[in-house]
Amino acid sequence: MTTPEHQPSDPEPSGPATPAESAEPAGSAGPTGSSPSSEGSKGTEGSGAPAVPEASADRVYRSNPGLAGGVLLLGVTGWMCVDAMISGEGRAPWLALAVLLFIVPLVVAYTLLPAVHAGEDRLRVRNPFRTVELPWGRIASLRSGYSNEAVTDAGTTYQLWALPVSLRARKRAARQEMRAAGERAHGVDVRTAGRTPGVGDAFRRGGATAPRAGGAERPERAPTDRAMDELRELHEKRRGERSAQGEVTVRWTYEIMAPTLAGAILLAVLLAVG
Repeated sequence: MTTPEHQPSDPEPSGPATPAESAEPAGSAGPTGSSPSSEGSKGTEGSGAPAVPEASADRVYRSNPGLAGGVLLLGVTGWMCVDAMISGEGRAPWLALAVLLFIVPLVVAYTLLPAVHAGEDRLRVRNPFRTVELPWGRIASLRSGYSNEAVTDAGTTYQLWALPVSLRARKRAARQEMRAAGERAHGVDVRTAGRTPGVGDAFRRGGATAPRAGGAERPERAPTDRAMDELRELHEKRRGERSAQGEVTVRWTYEIMAPTLAGAILLAVLLAVG
């Protein structure tokens, strides 16, 4: 049954109420049966048409270290190149311009651009030089090894640049999980035995375990592994839906390639001329 969303109330009649109108119960509220919005609502309910669900916002995954590094590199590169273009002599301004055209798009492509958008019907992977839209029904698996990848039913593999694998984070999470498992087995925190735990213990422990609904504890995972677990859950939930079917689309980011190629050509010409 559809639910009206902020429907405006009908204007009150200027004339006296007719007998049919006065027969309406005093406690009823909302528009009368003669209003078009009410007729449309009744027609939808009577026909048995399914309610249209509201579109939920996509989950967006990015690499925070990559964003921070990209902003830092852009600041340093821009400062050096702009200074050379303003105060440089001879070919220095042109070389600075060529380097700026060549470096800035690459920094943006590899640090600021990558993102993974997980929607209700599809997974949109934005990599440095192309954007791939994968319907959930076309994804065969989401695997994690030395990189996180999405594999289609046709066997094509697309790497998720926004979710890089950190072996150091995995080892740290494994150590925390082993420590927490030992504490649960012995029923005591071996590092705080004989004294009252403080706030610092929670920071040193790093939140080794987090309670789930029902009292179970969630094993410690690296941040990108947790993100992949969430994507797998959404994939299993939505892969069979009719709206999650379709074709895989790939769009190349020519707005990144064009200035990079122009900067490379200009830099090569300047270096060749000498």
